[in-house]
This record gives sequence, C-alpha cells and structure tokens, in this order.
Amino acid sequence: MTGNGVDGPGHVRAFGRRPLLSVDAKGYGGVDAKTQRQFQEAIVRLLDEAAATAELDRGKWVTQEGGDSLFAVLPADASEPALVDKFTRALDAGLRTFNFGRERQPWLRLRAAVHFGPVALGANGFVGRAAVEISRIRDCAALRTALDRAPYACLALAVSATVFDVVRETYTSIPADEFRQVSVEEKEHRGEAWIWLPGADVRQLDLEPDPQETAPGSGPTVGNLRSGDGSAIAVGHGSSANVTNGPGGPASSGSGTAGDRP
Repeated sequence: MTGNGVDGPGHVRAFGRRPLLSVDAKGYGGVDAKTQRQFQEAIVRLLDEAAATAELDRGKWVTQEGGDSLFAVLPADASEPALVDKFTRALDAGLRTFNFGRERQPWLRLRAAVHFGPVALGANGFVGRAAVEISRIRDCAALRTALDRAPYACLALAVSATVFDVVRETYTSIPADEFRQVSVEEKEHRGEAWIWLPGADVRQLDLEPDPQETAPGSGPTVGNLRSGDGSAIAVGHGSSANVTNGPGGPASSGSGTAGDRP
C-alpha cells in the first residue's frame, strides 16, 4: 500500500527538519457535544484564516488531527518568524472574535507550541524526537497553568529553545522580554520552553500548579493525517483512523496579569 509517504509496513518517508505546530483546546472534554462541534469547526476555520494572514500555505501542511487538537508539519521553506508572529497574532484575534459575546457559553481557548526539528511520517502518525518534544511542550504544566491563571487570555504559546532564537534575534515584532522561560518536565522529556500570552503579561503570573491539578492523560490521540494530493489510506490502533491527503484579524495588544476580554 502506498500513500502519504508510507511505502509499506515499517517503511517511513523522512520529512527532514521542518517547522512544527501543535495546538490543543482547553476544557474540551468538559463541554457538551454541540459545543465540541462548534469548537472543532472554529479550530479548523481559525487555523486556516491565521495561516492565510501569515502567508503560510495551509494546503501544504501535513497534519494529524484529534478533534480538539492538531499537530502540523509545515513545508521546509515556511517562515518561522511568520508562524510565531503573524500567525499567532491572527489566531489570537480570531479566538477573541469567536469568544466575543459568549459570556454564558464556554470559551474556546488554545494552548499552542512551535518547534523546529527533524520529523518523519510513520504508518500511524509522526515519528522522531521533535514530534515528541513539541507534544511535551504543548502539554507542560507551566503552559497549562499560564492559561488557567489568565482567564481572559484566549491563547497561550510556548516555543522551543530553537524557535526562541528567532525571537531573540528580533526576527519577529514580539519583544523577547515578553516571553517567560520555563522548565518542561513531562514524562521522559526534560528541557526548556518560552511562553507568551497575547494580551497578558505571563511574567507576572504564578506558574506553580495547584497541588490538586491532575496531569494530562497519557497516550496520543489517534486522529486524521492530511497532506496535499488527494489519495488516502487507512491506518489504525485498536479502532481505525484515516490518513487523508488534502488541504485542511488584527493583532491584539496590551498587557495584564489576567488578560483582556475579547
């Protein structure tokens, strides 16, 4: 069987070093099916719109989707500064627009991580150390706590040390001192990340998690793998999952310890 880079059982096509993006919705499991459907539709639309604003070709992203989450491998020539800066600002603006007027309804709030490293496509998802690292950064306690402690923030971004160099060297419009360096200790991973909250000052937040907070569930969610040209194969782990080839506002400003209402 051939499709989407899988040439047969056990064979993997290497992508090489690529920009990586991973997002996950906060509190998705605690809302009803109607709201989950709204969140899923909004995530897809807002990612598409943010990519268009940042001039990142969404049709060339290879993604693994899991309802409330997405892991994307971008083309090798995709702009890291655009992904960190214009894309993130546009995504935050889109989330604020979506959440506006939802005082009596749950908000869609996302954790996002950006990394750069070698990754490949296996028979049932992405493989490689970078794919593991970005998942650990996205799910780290500090990023979760940052979003918890800034209740009016719609987006919390964490970047790896490799990507933070782009910020430190002023290739983005986000000042490096608006990021906060944190330790990442999730499962087998030990490292560092830098967190930024659009519309809030992450440096003023207490990022020590509450003792009663539970760790995120273990094990990846099997979702859909999508890429560029129309063919599809089926893969599975217990139940089946689909591998499919196909394409999938203004910046916010200001600072504060709890973020600004959208």
